[in-house]
Amino acid sequence: MTTRSTSRRTDPGRRDRIIDACLDVVAEFGVAGTSHRRVAAAAGVPLGSMTYHFSGMDDLLRAAFARFAGDVGGRVERSMAAAPDADAAERALVDVITQGTLADQRELVLTLELYTLAARESAYRELTDAWMARSRAALERHFAPAVAAQLDALVEGLSIHRALVAPGASEILDAGAVADAVRRVVGRGA
Repeated sequence: MTTRSTSRRTDPGRRDRIIDACLDVVAEFGVAGTSHRRVAAAAGVPLGSMTYHFSGMDDLLRAAFARFAGDVGGRVERSMAAAPDADAAERALVDVITQGTLADQRELVLTLELYTLAARESAYRELTDAWMARSRAALERHFAPAVAAQLDALVEGLSIHRALVAPGASEILDAGAVADAVRRVVGRGA
């Protein structure tokens, strides 16, 4: 039996650990500071595992950002699916914005790193396009497609804003202001 087969059998979660560690390294050092060596150390795996599981750094980054986008998109889907009506969906979206991804500095950094890659590289743009389509589809459970697209853009804009201002420095990010913005986009605000 080869070493690869034995290694895979005795550590079936290794690839997933590498992907999770990659997200941690990107959150701490940015894409530019992410290396095979740093990811392997963070995952607690031999450096050779990197090339066994991934064809290169780009392959690893795509897998990591696909997981990240899938996780965040899944949360939005679950929130919208649990809302029994449009009023509850508005409240759920405010919670997603104020207590979910936008409230977590690590996820904000990962979001911006992915956006930066997507602005330059089509493979990453495919990930963000799929993420936005998934979010919009979840929002369309309760809102017209045009409103869902505007709400999605509001979430994206607030993500960027939150990532770039000092914590607590922006009054537009408190729950009341976010709820007002959501109501306005939906067409129920002043």
